Amino acid sequence: MRLPETRDLFARKLQFPASRKAVLETVGSTELSPPDGEATTIRAVIERSDMEEFHSADDLYDTMMSLVGAQFIGRRYYDDRGAMPQDEDTEVSF
Repeated sequence: MRLPETRDLFARKLQFPASRKAVLETVGSTELSPPDGEATTIRAVIERSDMEEFHSADDLYDTMMSLVGAQFIGRRYYDDRGAMPQDEDTEVSF
């Protein structure tokens, strides 16, 4: 499952507020597929947190987003704007 899809999963499968134990028992074994790197489970991500209760699907999702590894970020340090010129005399038009 892709990470953005987990919010809907939480809303469908859990009743909030949900305890950490309920989250791990209900959706903990769900595998998360990152765009780059090795897959992990919701359990592995939630176990990095010390949260004991989640008040909503959004709360749980936000907690997960703050705990996932670099493999879920995508292209790190990507900037689609290009590099800025080093010469101060060069004008840049936006």
